Amino acid sequence: MAELVRTFEYELEAIELIPSDGGRFEVVFDGQLIYSKLETRRHAEPGEVLGLVRNLI
Repeated sequence: MAELVRTFEYELEAIELIPSDGGRFEVVFDGQLIYSKLETRRHAEPGEVLGLVRNLI
């Protein structure tokens, strides 16, 4: 999350962390699911989520 804040400090209005269960890690950007650990069955690689957000901004 810190990487997103540093990179997109002026572009993002808010970042919200929502606790969950079952090992879920999902990233939703502007209402669209852009990464899901449950779907990929793996942890995000370093910089992967940042790149996905960058593609949408």
